[in-house]
Amino acid sequence: MSTTKKLKLGLVGGGPGSFIGAIHLNGALMDGMFELAAGAFSSDPEKSRIRGEELMLPPNRVYGSYDEMFEKELELPESERIDVVCIVTPNNVHFDPTIKALKYGFHVALDKPLTLNYQEAKELYKAVKASDKLFLLTHTYSGYPMIKQAKQMIAEGQIGEVRKVYVEYPQGWLWKLLESEENKQAAWRTDPTKNGLAGCMGDIGTHAFHMAEYITGLKVSQLCADLYIKIEGRPIDDDGVVLMRFENGASGVLMASQTDTGAENNLKVRVYGDKGGLEWEQELNNSLLVRWPDQPDQIYRAGTGYLGSLANENTRTPAGHPEGYVEAFANLYRNFARCIYAQQKGETPKPEWEDFPGIEDGIRGMAFIDHVLKSNKSDQKWTPFIVEK
Repeated sequence: MSTTKKLKLGLVGGGPGSFIGAIHLNGALMDGMFELAAGAFSSDPEKSRIRGEELMLPPNRVYGSYDEMFEKELELPESERIDVVCIVTPNNVHFDPTIKALKYGFHVALDKPLTLNYQEAKELYKAVKASDKLFLLTHTYSGYPMIKQAKQMIAEGQIGEVRKVYVEYPQGWLWKLLESEENKQAAWRTDPTKNGLAGCMGDIGTHAFHMAEYITGLKVSQLCADLYIKIEGRPIDDDGVVLMRFENGASGVLMASQTDTGAENNLKVRVYGDKGGLEWEQELNNSLLVRWPDQPDQIYRAGTGYLGSLANENTRTPAGHPEGYVEAFANLYRNFARCIYAQQKGETPKPEWEDFPGIEDGIRGMAFIDHVLKSNKSDQKWTPFIVEK
């Protein structure tokens, strides 16, 4: 695709010591479609200045707040100002900068989940829908080539009608009360005022939920949740299980925990249809296991010639050259950029380019959190899954 200029990126968050900010930036810059032009890296202007120096930005493009960045950037000529705002802050600082960025006329890339709570999500949904700007929600794992291969195989009916979905996300990093040890990541992720009222289910359960719906193409219609606080002194859940019913009658089980001692980050999904099954896990992300009832199991590998268009469009290296987490982010950002360029030219993007999570995924994720919390408190076994917009 021929382009006229790189898209200029303005970062909100991602200050000194930020984990996810650096990942977003590396992913966005990988394909040369974006360049970092400005940033409001911290609510502390001095920390923002320090991070700006580390990234070698001109001092006049490093801001003390996102409000200042939006206002000052709009004073610049259109050819110089930022085009896209990337928001990599704790959940309580998702809604306001996103609403304002859209109002000021910037495209937005936002780390998940969508907002702090469901009410904010509904307001943001309306704002995105009313805007002509594009919106990316970075559910990272949907960017992996073999997840896209699985999605396409299911959509094409290769494993038949989906009957059962298992999705599990075990982590162990919160196996003790890390938030009492001045651990910055643990502190905000276990604080309901910054993370939201769902802890583990809000942080990684939303990834698992998105994976279940994304890979199958099915929507959850009912759920039954059981949440736990395994570590004494923690105010919000750090472990849980959700039973799911899908719109086609398939059943599902979602398990998420941040207290599975010794576990790293192995998101895993298994989908079984009436003709065959698929299995994928994040720690072996270049492989997709395909199971059949009447022939040997098959292992599909990234970078090979027999994959479908979705996987090929998001594969960067030949078979045997591992791709991973940053590349999955990069796939989301590349598809997002391609769609922005197409919009600028009045062209229709390829369907493969439009395959990135957006506002529909975001509001369903927040509805998932809301329904899980209600179900956990209810004596009723099943809670209907209804998305309000």
